[in-house]
Amino acid sequence: MSDDLDALAGDLAEFDVEEKLVKRSPIEERVIAGFEEIQRFTEREEHPPQYGEDRDIFERLYAVRLERLAASADYVAILKPLDHQGLLQGATEASEADDELDLDALAAELEDLDDVADDITQLRHVRPVAEKRAAEEIANRETCADFDKFKPLFEKVQAELDAGLRTTRPFEAKSEIEVGRFFVLKGMKAYVAVKGDVYVNQNGMTEARLRVIFDNGTESNLLMRSLQRALNDDDASRRVTEADAGPLFTDASTDGDEASGTIYVLRSKSDLPIVAENRDLLHKIGVTGGTVERRIANAKLDPTFLMADVDIVTTYELYNINRVKLENLLHRIFERARLDIEIKDRFGHPVVPREWFLVPVFAIDEAVERIRDGSIKGLAYDPRSASLS
Repeated sequence: MSDDLDALAGDLAEFDVEEKLVKRSPIEERVIAGFEEIQRFTEREEHPPQYGEDRDIFERLYAVRLERLAASADYVAILKPLDHQGLLQGATEASEADDELDLDALAAELEDLDDVADDITQLRHVRPVAEKRAAEEIANRETCADFDKFKPLFEKVQAELDAGLRTTRPFEAKSEIEVGRFFVLKGMKAYVAVKGDVYVNQNGMTEARLRVIFDNGTESNLLMRSLQRALNDDDASRRVTEADAGPLFTDASTDGDEASGTIYVLRSKSDLPIVAENRDLLHKIGVTGGTVERRIANAKLDPTFLMADVDIVTTYELYNINRVKLENLLHRIFERARLDIEIKDRFGHPVVPREWFLVPVFAIDEAVERIRDGSIKGLAYDPRSASLS
């Protein structure tokens, strides 16, 4: 019997299909990497990237990339097996149905976007003269002679940021550049003190001259679109929200309310030494509008999850919240315990996760309760005492 089985195995071996490693070109790898960025955005925000004046500049950039990927038969052939969210089909349908896209406005804000066929993950500078002029205008600041008048404003804004009354968020569009607003540019706070008359420039775009004061005692007289380009070019630029942005969330649900957010606390299963040594203390803290299970479904493929599966430690269901403001507040509270780590994604590109903190669960419990009852103002986590103070 043994001989018969060996003979049968030998016969069947002739029909084995030799597994071949798929060798991809550098362009294909960049296309896949760019598509995975869009997938991660979709998982994080729980909707595909969309156009719109109220959308983040990077969301609109992802929308452009997705539309161009979906329009290329070659790229679709590469990406379709990876498209578990149906993004390519959705982009095709949206492109056919969308007749309200302000192409001029989008072109102005994404003016350095080059042909996707060259490189889907990179932006090409196609107007170097304009960008050079903008950079020079930002750099050529003068001493602000009446800075004493503006210094208290910067101090007040910083105090309100520390107390959680204000927060920062990515810069979105030139419509945000108005008198009295604050931005963070190149690590400095910038205040729009004066905005001149709005006019149409030689390119048919709205423009205005600004007086911008910086917290280091300097000022710059520059055009609105120069400030816009500088904010877009600075990956760390932020818009400081108003102090009266509204309540964070209600402390309880009432009849008819629906859950609008969940704080989740996760523990990593990564075998990285720093994770293994601090597994009971290291937690990812985030906020999602959907289910936590969906949020972590592809954790082992996502560098923000340390390229490893995770355990759900605890969750807090909230109602009527501003999710972005809540997550920013939590991260500010535990800023001093943030894990400083760089990890490679599946293509070897470095990523710095920002939501992992070396903090015990009981401290997170206390922070959430203090947020709920309004007693969190002025408090932050102290790693030395492992408490809020």
